[in-house]
Amino acid sequence: MLLELNQLIVKAGHQLLIKDISWSAYKCILAELGSDVYDGLRLSSSRMSYSQGMLEIMAPLPEHEVAKVIIGDLVKVLLEELDLEFWSLGSTTFNQESMDAGIEPDDCFYIQNEAKIRGKDRINLETDPPPDLAIEIDITSRTRFNNYQALRVPELWRWNGSKLEINVLFDGKYVESNTSSIFPNLSIYQVIPEYLMLSKTNGRNATMKAFRAWIRQQTN
Repeated sequence: MLLELNQLIVKAGHQLLIKDISWSAYKCILAELGSDVYDGLRLSSSRMSYSQGMLEIMAPLPEHEVAKVIIGDLVKVLLEELDLEFWSLGSTTFNQESMDAGIEPDDCFYIQNEAKIRGKDRINLETDPPPDLAIEIDITSRTRFNNYQALRVPELWRWNGSKLEINVLFDGKYVESNTSSIFPNLSIYQVIPEYLMLSKTNGRNATMKAFRAWIRQQTN
């Protein structure tokens, strides 16, 4: 018996794994779940991950979304204060048929490679680089490395609700590190959790102002 996609219900905070999904079926599911797909890039509020026939569909909790937004805002403030050009593509879907992999990070940034995709309305991972930094909120499920490694995303951050894990791509595999390759002179793994927690008591704007002040203190 075959099921239609609209018959599947994924409760908030849960995930659904579907095996033996072909690449063509994956692309059809992307389209059917609510957005156009073109050149390996899609922008949508849904959360999916695909790697070598395994499709994962996730429904985030409010706690997940709050952490995603605040960490993303902290990264933007950091990049602004360091005067680094960047392009944030949020939860854009990136996929590449030749690597049989697709991802939808919670947030992602082009930084070192920003100039290579600047002004582009479409990104094709067959010819364009992947994001330099991807961020995943792993409060209800744990992000798998294989699809990020397949797409060669240089740095992946994972937040589990209490700890920020920094993973840097080295020889095709992720190595956990206390230092970000993008921000090597700042204690990112310590300071991001501190200001994320601060936002829960002081509010978003006050936290961003305090974070800006901290960065200026570190870089002067």
